[in-house]
Amino acid sequence: MHDSQSMEEAVRCIIREQGRVVVLTGAGISAESGIPTFRGPEGYWTVGSTEYRPEEMATHAMFLRNPDDVWQWYLYRLGVCRAAEPNDGHRAVVAMEEELGDRFTLITQNVDGLHLRAGSSPERTYQIHGNIDFMRCAGECCRELFPLPDAVSVKSKGDSLADEDRAALRCPRCGGRSRPHVLWFDECYDEEHFRFESSIRVAAEADLLLSVGTSGATNLPMQVGHIASSRGALLVDVNPNRNPFAQMAESAGGFFCEGASGEWLPRILELLR
Repeated sequence: MHDSQSMEEAVRCIIREQGRVVVLTGAGISAESGIPTFRGPEGYWTVGSTEYRPEEMATHAMFLRNPDDVWQWYLYRLGVCRAAEPNDGHRAVVAMEEELGDRFTLITQNVDGLHLRAGSSPERTYQIHGNIDFMRCAGECCRELFPLPDAVSVKSKGDSLADEDRAALRCPRCGGRSRPHVLWFDECYDEEHFRFESSIRVAAEADLLLSVGTSGATNLPMQVGHIASSRGALLVDVNPNRNPFAQMAESAGGFFCEGASGEWLPRILELLR
């Protein structure tokens, strides 16, 4: 658990000294907007008579075997994301950036785009797992990202791709097949698309790392936590449940704030002002 007074004093000290703040968000912050967590029951997908786990659907290997099925799954998830609205946690993160300017960086694991819709700037928002609103050439004729065309419709469970969808889901440059702009389980982080080196750099420069709603189940977020901790940053974890980041924070003299981001982030925002 946390000691509120000690945490407040530690955060205020960092702000007085013009410290750098990194916010790292995971699925928990978007769950408060009604988006099911990736590994929850809503992530499963049936193809024919076979039910696939997210770890099987979200792979390049599955896309090569069944591109239509993978696109159907992502267009269903796209509909869920677009139906959601940013919450108080997202809005508090926007206000933190407005308050701190260049001393602020947001690293998000979420592909739903809610941080950008809330008002976070693309320049200071590292979307390390991509953004479901974009696609890119599956054959890598270019490295450019393209917004999903308006002609592509979101899907309900059981819907198939229409011919109009297939025609629209082509690379605008070469006419070949496109793919969702997301990092799949059998792929690696890079700098150009997923800001790998930039995330490592800001972690090493952070004076305060605020982790929010992340389970610590993926590689780069855990690296960010370990690097920031090893460089002496204050770690504060906000999560309804204990997790590796909570343990990392407390073992390094930081704090675990048990509860929702919509409850805690506005309170922490006031400490930054």
